[in-house]
Amino acid sequence: MSKPLVLVTRRIPSSALTRLEAACDVELYDRGDLPHDELLKRIVGKQGLVSVVTDAIDRAVLDAGTDLRVISTIAVGYNNIDVPAARERGVVVTNTPDVLTESTADLTWALILGITRRIVEGDRLVRRGQWKGFTLDFMLGSDLRGKQLGIVGLGRIGKAVAARAPAFGMRLAYTGRSAQSGVAGEFMPLDRLLSTSDVVSLHCPLTPETKHLINQTTLMRMKRSAYLISAARGPIVDEAALVWALENRILAGAALDVYEREPEIQKGLLSLENVVLSPHLGSSAIETRTTMIQLAVQNVVAVLSGEPPLTPIA
Repeated sequence: MSKPLVLVTRRIPSSALTRLEAACDVELYDRGDLPHDELLKRIVGKQGLVSVVTDAIDRAVLDAGTDLRVISTIAVGYNNIDVPAARERGVVVTNTPDVLTESTADLTWALILGITRRIVEGDRLVRRGQWKGFTLDFMLGSDLRGKQLGIVGLGRIGKAVAARAPAFGMRLAYTGRSAQSGVAGEFMPLDRLLSTSDVVSLHCPLTPETKHLINQTTLMRMKRSAYLISAARGPIVDEAALVWALENRILAGAALDVYEREPEIQKGLLSLENVVLSPHLGSSAIETRTTMIQLAVQNVVAVLSGEPPLTPIA
C-alpha cells in the first residue's frame, strides 16, 4: 500500500524528516522561499502540506491541491492560510501553539532592553570607532523600573511577557476584547493604554480589525517618551506612519521583529538610530524551532493515519 504524499516547503531537521518519511512519501523544497506559482504546481497530488508563515495558502493553492487532507503550519499564527476555504474542502489545519511562547516572550524583552538602553545603537557606534570614552551624559537611555508596560493582546505570549514585568519593576496595563481574571494588571481601552504607557508591546493576532492598528492617529496618542515594541505580525503597524512618528520624535523609539512586507523593510526605518530591527527571530531558539517542527510533523502523521491532530486550529 502506497504512502500518502506530503510536501514540505522548507528544510527541516533530519530527525523530523526521518519521522515524516517513515509514514509518508516526502517531497522537500529546500531552496529558500517557495514561489507561489511553484507551490501551485507541487501541491498537486499531495495529501499533506508542512508549511511556514511566509507561504500563502490561498484558495488557488487549495483548488490545485484537490487531494489535500491536512495543512500543518510551523507557526502559531495562521493568517497566511485561508482557513474557511480549507474547512469548506474538509482540509484539517494545524499550528504549533505554546511551544514558542517563552522564546518569543524572551525576545520581546530583548527588544525592550535593546531600545530603552540603546544597546544596538551603542554597538553600531563602537564598531564605527566613534566611542571616545566614558562620560556621565553619554548615550543616556531610560530605566524601566516604575514605568508602565502596556500590552496589546493578552494571549499566551502577551501573558508570558507580562509575567516578566515584575522582575524589571514595571506595572502592567493591557487591552484586548475584555478584562481577564487573575491578571495582575489593569485592563484599559486602547486609547488610554497608549496615552499612559511607557512601553507598548504588541501581541495581538493579525485580523482585518488589527491591520494598521498602530497608525498615525494611534501613534500620536502615545507619550513622546514612549517606546513601541512589535513581535506579533508586521501589518499591525503602519510602517510609513511609524517612520513619520520617529522622525518627528512623536515617540522615543521602536523595536521590531516583524514587518509589513517581509523581508522588505520600510527604507526610512533603516536610517533611523532610535530603532532596533531584528529579522523575525521570535521563536528562533534551537530548542524551540526543533520542537515546533516536530509538532508540525506529528500533526501531519496523525491526520494522515486517521487520528486527530495534537493542535488543530479551533
